[in-house]
Amino acid sequence: MHISEGILPAPVLAAGAILSIGGIALGLKKLDHERIPQTAILSSAFFVASLIHVPLGPSSVHLLLNGLAGIILGWISFPALFIALFLQAILFQFGGLTVLGVNTFNMAFPAVAAYWACRPLLKRPTKLNIGICGALAAIIGVGLAGLFVALELAVTGQQFVPVAKLVLIAHLPVIAIEAVITTVVLGFLVKVKPEILGIDIM
Repeated sequence: MHISEGILPAPVLAAGAILSIGGIALGLKKLDHERIPQTAILSSAFFVASLIHVPLGPSSVHLLLNGLAGIILGWISFPALFIALFLQAILFQFGGLTVLGVNTFNMAFPAVAAYWACRPLLKRPTKLNIGICGALAAIIGVGLAGLFVALELAVTGQQFVPVAKLVLIAHLPVIAIEAVITTVVLGFLVKVKPEILGIDIM
């Protein structure tokens, strides 16, 4: 779901950069030494998952796993996903440096939103709550990211409105796949490493 360079107008690029800088700064303040390994693993998971993508006009369709990253990292998702997107831009020309701020915000803000939506459910990690959390993380993470991309394309010009609609529709299967993946991973973490999710199971 990377937006390519040369598509968005300067005001949108500037707004994305400012918002992302704020999110990264806040995330770095919350990042301590103990959470660096988690951050690195989830940044790598996002990097690998989004390498396999299907081009879709000025954007692309691929797995994100930003909802899962958000549940575990919270605001630290901003620096984690920024690093992954930066490396993709440098190594594979996915997105680009001028749209790095916008792409970071599109991925990381939904991750933080998924964190706030799912954390209350994980205080009682029943199978039902884990399933609901997995679905919410996918809907919020992928759905909100797709909505941001669609809106940014739509405000760029009428010629991008059809592509904006296509971006939203094309990510519906991605939401379903990520809901399953996130539910399985959360269920596994609850059993073997609940402290990663901030859960105390006696």
